[in-house]
Amino acid sequence: MEKATIKVGGMMCEHCKSTVKLAIQAVPGVKSASVSLLFKRAKVDFDPEKTSLGAIREAIAATGYDALP
Repeated sequence: MEKATIKVGGMMCEHCKSTVKLAIQAVPGVKSASVSLLFKRAKVDFDPEKTSLGAIREAIAATGYDALP
């Protein structure tokens, strides 16, 4: 299991936070995700044999938010 912290740009409200969290959790191989609106970041636990950090970033981007480096 790997852990990653991803900066997320564009979140303004609780709905934004929820949208990003649901998108991350929908990625196969993601064990858990927490999203902080205050700190504009997502913390993710994932199985690197089933998914990649790139796939998680793409899922965030597909919702209209920015997964920043």
